[in-house]
Amino acid sequence: MDFITIKTEQDGGAFVITLNRPDRRNAVSVQAMDELIAAARIAESDSSVFGVIITGGDQFFSAGADLNDALAISSSSEGVEYFNRWHRLTTTLEGLAKPVLAAIEGFCVTGGCELVLACDIRVAGEGSTFGITSSKIGTVPGAGGTQRLPRVVGAAKALEILFSADTIDAAEAYRIGLINRLVPKGGSLAEAKSMVAVYTQRAPLSLAWNKRAVYTGLQMDLKSGLELESFLVTAIYGTSDRKEGISAFLEKRKATFTGK
Repeated sequence: MDFITIKTEQDGGAFVITLNRPDRRNAVSVQAMDELIAAARIAESDSSVFGVIITGGDQFFSAGADLNDALAISSSSEGVEYFNRWHRLTTTLEGLAKPVLAAIEGFCVTGGCELVLACDIRVAGEGSTFGITSSKIGTVPGAGGTQRLPRVVGAAKALEILFSADTIDAAEAYRIGLINRLVPKGGSLAEAKSMVAVYTQRAPLSLAWNKRAVYTGLQMDLKSGLELESFLVTAIYGTSDRKEGISAFLEKRKATFTGK
């Protein structure tokens, strides 16, 4: 499939999606949203892919939403449709049956930051910056920032970031848990690929169901979440991969998983 706003390539078990609008500082347009969803679905359907990596390249991740799209909104119904597109993108990434990682260099602000918040894991290079600047232009985050940011860093820290609308550096982002790993500048993509290389040695259903259990469980009370966990672990005990994994452990050999 040919894309215009993104580039894709596969490196081992990693399916890399690169935002490709350098003249717009990788601003996320409506077309880019649709192409990101399409690329993610391609990766999901490929059994040789064990993780999706979204990156903006070496210079910057994304300046946020394409404001030309936002300025074109002239009615409430158009606004609802526009932000529903954002939600389709972010829920696609969260619901994807494979790990989704963000490899971040340079600035990652507002819509760009909201995009990476919908990824499972965030890896950033030194010198990168993060922020949601909506209050500077009189708006409220519309791609999940008010909901996902506090779930990642806590309510008080999220409000501090949202109130000030200033960026924070990579060291602070790492300290508060906004990013999972902080690596030397320029090293985020390589680090993300090394993480996916580990996932290629893991059972695909385990990866998918762990992800489902965490995200669904976050919306539940503890008792309901534990019941969900019990259901999933019981279901996975009927899979071939579970039998292979335990047998390989007992026989002290490397497991060969098939995703079944």
